[in-house]
Amino acid sequence: MTTSDEAKKKPLWLLIEENILKLDSQDLSKENLEASIQRSARELDDAGYNVSHHGGNMLQLRFAMNEASKVGRPLLKDFNAAIAALKLEDVADPYFATNKLISDIGKTWPKLKLAERRAEVIRFVEKTKLDLLIAKAKDLPDDEGIRLLIEEQVAPEVITSALDITAERLKQVNTEMEKERAERTRVTTLLEAVKGKPNEEKVKHLFANNVSEKLIIEMAQVDRDQVDAVKQAMEAELKEKQRLEAEEAARKKAEAAGPPLEEIPPEEMLEYIEAIREILEFSDKEKEIRTMCEQSSIPKSLVDIAVSESEKLDELEKKAQG
Repeated sequence: MTTSDEAKKKPLWLLIEENILKLDSQDLSKENLEASIQRSARELDDAGYNVSHHGGNMLQLRFAMNEASKVGRPLLKDFNAAIAALKLEDVADPYFATNKLISDIGKTWPKLKLAERRAEVIRFVEKTKLDLLIAKAKDLPDDEGIRLLIEEQVAPEVITSALDITAERLKQVNTEMEKERAERTRVTTLLEAVKGKPNEEKVKHLFANNVSEKLIIEMAQVDRDQVDAVKQAMEAELKEKQRLEAEEAARKKAEAAGPPLEEIPPEEMLEYIEAIREILEFSDKEKEIRTMCEQSSIPKSLVDIAVSESEKLDELEKKAQG
């Protein structure tokens, strides 16, 4: 005897069809049909539905039993077979799938087309879609299954239960997806700035703004060869830029170091030596000496002598004096 809350929530027509599904062909034969109707009525009474003493409900039961007897099988046998045959692509739009299901099965079972039965058919289709999504999600690697169900707007508690993951894990994947959506929005804005430009320029613009190669290919709608070509060109440009920067740095360093000893004019040599001696009187610490010499623009070649072989300054001074 069915007395559960679940049964009470079902519409009478569906519970009638479930009872008919339990019957065998002998129960639906003409000689046994009335007895089967009376037995089903009592079972529905026991389930909390007033059928035996309600003319409209009894008429509904009798009509359903007569139809099953005439067709030779229960409505739910056809319905369940159609539901079981559905694939994920068939239920992408549950309402379209429902219309098709009702139209196909309704050719044999016209009562299924009644407006009050549509809600239950939609519920079956949506449940089928959810089951198919979960089955697909379980077969996907890494976090792809979680992402699929999030994208399909499956309830969080259903995702955690179906995939046996924690709420924290679901939240983490959700956060990652939000960041990815934000990045896509950023890339869309970047592409607007180069709208109508050649693909090479678009790719270069996205590379310059630190967009991943995968996203460039997808959102700029370019192929791998184009991305690789631009990347190689940019690498060559970068190497040339680095070379020029290194040359400039070396030039500035040489400029800051000043001329070698042999290129310092005698008059300037004497001035530098005099300045070094003043500094040596002030400090004997190498770091301080070098700092003060640099501030006085004294060539590095002379500073090195001042901190390591200061006695050579006399020799250099005499040579400069002639």
